[in-house]
Amino acid sequence: MTNTLPILLKNQSILLIGGGKVALQKAKVLTENEVDFEIISNQCCDEINALTQKIRLKNFEIEDIADFYIVIDATGDEGVSKMLLEYKKTHALLINVVDKPALCDFYFMALSKHRPLQIAVTSHGMSPTVAKFFRDKFEKQIPDDMDSFLQERESLRKMGFIDIDETKKALLKSKVYLVGCGLGDPELLTIQAYKIIQSVDVVLYDHLISDEIMQIVPKETQKIFVGKQKGFHSIKQEAINEQLLLLANQGLNVARLKSGDPFIFGRGAEELEFLVQNSIQAEVITGISSSISAPLMANIPIMARGYSSGFSVVSAHLKNHKLNLDWIDLLHKENHTVVVLMGASRIEEIAKEALNQKIIPHKHCAIISNASRNNQKVIKTTLEKLSLIDEKIERPAILVFGEVVNFFEISDSTPTYANP
Repeated sequence: MTNTLPILLKNQSILLIGGGKVALQKAKVLTENEVDFEIISNQCCDEINALTQKIRLKNFEIEDIADFYIVIDATGDEGVSKMLLEYKKTHALLINVVDKPALCDFYFMALSKHRPLQIAVTSHGMSPTVAKFFRDKFEKQIPDDMDSFLQERESLRKMGFIDIDETKKALLKSKVYLVGCGLGDPELLTIQAYKIIQSVDVVLYDHLISDEIMQIVPKETQKIFVGKQKGFHSIKQEAINEQLLLLANQGLNVARLKSGDPFIFGRGAEELEFLVQNSIQAEVITGISSSISAPLMANIPIMARGYSSGFSVVSAHLKNHKLNLDWIDLLHKENHTVVVLMGASRIEEIAKEALNQKIIPHKHCAIISNASRNNQKVIKTTLEKLSLIDEKIERPAILVFGEVVNFFEISDSTPTYANP
């Protein structure tokens, strides 16, 4: 590989030879960068005609370059290339023969479009695709208001105010997204959630985030596990908050992946409050909560005329691992569905307390685990038999109480909206 030196050219007129698709790519780059250029070709595609009027429709002759010092050969014609190389032996001339690095005096870099700030990346002609990949990656880091930011810095510089540390601090604009990932099926993500997962620098995830969701995270994205799985080493919420703060202060865009919806028993509100208190820009991205969608995936409507006119969503898990049973009296209500989150590991205690409070023993209930995923499992039973279940219940899982559990068996209907 020949050593090169990137330079910036000012006020240079360039001759572009060719009028096809290859020439069009170069013409677009020159136009976007406001470079003066002229085209010579015996014919031009419509897109080039729309870009510039400085076109001479003719066959190229060596005399055509008399007024130019920089020439781009986009013809693919070896005869034209030979003429240029021969001419260069006795004249000052820089040439670029497209897709032939060995014949080039200069290469086109992959340029960003955020003028006046520009990023130029080159692979020295070895792989323009690689150069464009990293150009696009770096370009994502440039804020939309960079133009006005540079104008402000230029004004301060002219007045003699140069504060390098303050400028660096102002540039470290990062954002933390609390992203609801729904049930775990990537096809059930919101479009906004998908776009954010694809664009951030770092994702923080726990054991509730499915393998399928993690598979759509780009390979180059940093992935940090912050699992709080029962029975394993637990990372405290305070440590997760500090991790988010540390990454944001490094100027990184971060996605904290949350199962279901971030604000439904997911401690998303605590994380948002912490970030705002520490002056970190944050945004909450809604997700489909398992409390309403998991029953659907199990063919259980949480509301149905004649069976349920309302529903309640409760958590069986409180702060410091305390069991919450204050909701049990809701099971007395007729035509009402109760969805219990984070209760799969406490079903014996839930069933015992419900029976102690004289809830009817034959109350229908269901356990739905891994809703929407390939290993989804649904167990239907009654309250009196709930504590007798000896099957291992994989989490995430929810409990559903109410007549709607057996709705389709009772109504003799065939559901068509779910096919786990």
